[in-house]
Amino acid sequence: MNKNDLDPQWITNQLKNASWQKSSRSSGSQNCVEIAFLDHHIVALRDSKNPQQPPHLFTDTEYDAFVNGILDGELRR
Repeated sequence: MNKNDLDPQWITNQLKNASWQKSSRSSGSQNCVEIAFLDHHIVALRDSKNPQQPPHLFTDTEYDAFVNGILDGELRR
């Protein structure tokens, strides 16, 4: 599935009913992300400080690559 082809109303409904999970690495500080696993193999990622902002949407494959990039240190500045 191409996430860019998703119906905006479907996305809105999915996000409204999403079960957000806070990172297990969260220390209770303000620097935390939350994820929600949506239907059609879509993963939403948002900033817990700004949950009203639109989340980043990933396919399962993109999300796996993103997480692996973090774990492998590929996304360091």
